[in-house]
Amino acid sequence: VQLVESGGGLVQAGGSLGLSCAASGSTFSIGDMGWYRQAPGKQRDLVARINSGGSTNYADSVKGRFTISRDNAKSTVYLQMNNLKPEDTALYSCNALIREYFWHSRFNEYWGQGTQVTVSS
Repeated sequence: VQLVESGGGLVQAGGSLGLSCAASGSTFSIGDMGWYRQAPGKQRDLVARINSGGSTNYADSVKGRFTISRDNAKSTVYLQMNNLKPEDTALYSCNALIREYFWHSRFNEYWGQGTQVTVSS
């Protein structure tokens, strides 16, 4: 199983960026998917998560600015980031709970390689 992220880059404060993360390989069932971020010298924090039914939760710092969504048919999760602030600068990583085969009884956790988001003031 691989999680491959795309998007990210450099944007000015107030701008927008979109991230996507596609799961590939043996993905019989995908549970929760989410985005985390880690700024230099800081711990990795949750940005947003979405379950297979579409229920979402967000970090307080991004509520009203970021939107997480998913396309189950494409095994892909998205993060639309609007009104970006310099404090949103971080390495953004995709996370997913995946049950690889139908005979597997549990979900395993996978991470993408991360994509850099830099917001200039």
